[in-house]
Amino acid sequence: MNLRIPGPTPLSPEVMAAVGQQMINHRGPEFEALFGDVVTWLKLFFETEHDVHVFTASGTGGMEAAIVNTLSPGDRVLAVTVGVFGDRFADIAEAYGAEVTRLTFEMGQAADPDRVAAKLSEGAPYKAVLFTQNETSTGVTNDVLALCKAIQSAGDPAPLILVDAISGLGAIRLQADAWGCDVVITGSQKAWAAPPGLAMVSFGPRAQEASQQARMPRFYLDLGQAAKYAKRNQTPATPNVAALYGLHKSLEGMVAEGPEAVYARHAEIGAYCRQRALDMGLGLFADPDHYSNTVTAVTLGADRSAKQVLAALRERHDVICGSTKAPGVEMIRIGHMGYVSLEDIDGVYTALADVLAS
Repeated sequence: MNLRIPGPTPLSPEVMAAVGQQMINHRGPEFEALFGDVVTWLKLFFETEHDVHVFTASGTGGMEAAIVNTLSPGDRVLAVTVGVFGDRFADIAEAYGAEVTRLTFEMGQAADPDRVAAKLSEGAPYKAVLFTQNETSTGVTNDVLALCKAIQSAGDPAPLILVDAISGLGAIRLQADAWGCDVVITGSQKAWAAPPGLAMVSFGPRAQEASQQARMPRFYLDLGQAAKYAKRNQTPATPNVAALYGLHKSLEGMVAEGPEAVYARHAEIGAYCRQRALDMGLGLFADPDHYSNTVTAVTLGADRSAKQVLAALRERHDVICGSTKAPGVEMIRIGHMGYVSLEDIDGVYTALADVLAS
């Protein structure tokens, strides 16, 4: 099977072997060594000197951890959304009682930092701004640094900056400390080429300070408990040991390759995937200035059914791509993050050419 959805991503043979190891005591020295490696290696890609916590949860659980550990009911929050997952971040904040204002951009477009700055200047100060680094529903990557600068210009103190980097970090560079991101979230099943089940979240100094005053209810995702156990390289509750085995093995390879080489590899394969689509006369949904290097949204034209194309790819070629997330747009989404090769992308387009020809 050629699994080309934007997560979960395929696993390398080495990661699959690691996942199948026998369980260990999550309060013992073997686990502490494993967990210590994972956190140390993650910091290289988060580019942070501060805490990175690993929660047994999906990426959505990481988003929830970001919200509940930094905010209180009634806090004013600006949610900058360019697609489905930006909307999800806003929904979580609303569910916990935040007063959320949404600044929504057209699907396929990136967030405009000037419009964000203008919105922040209206009315009472905002406690936090939420936005997505890489929106898999549209194949768009936001300019995180430009957005951070716009937010930081909004006042003193500036709102907290909470970044959903679930489908970008590990493939697309993000400098948490240098850019002033207070919370950054990612998930194991994306660019990290590991099994689903782990949310990795960094909390900078301002976020840690905010957690002392935050009054949203939390227990399983409580930062205070996570920080307490992290001091001895443990987690408060039983972790997903098998997923951690896989993440450890994948990170080991990523560190050996080097972050810059990892980013360059994803940039190369992203450009290759987009060019293959254009060579076939297909369209690209995203703004050309903000193409994603982890997922490409390919438009098929109004005369073709994305649902039928996806079904034919699966049934005739065992190629699995993502469905459209933009209402009324006939498109498929091709994931190319983590364990992926140019040959994998060629396999998608060979199959797609056959399906479209018929």
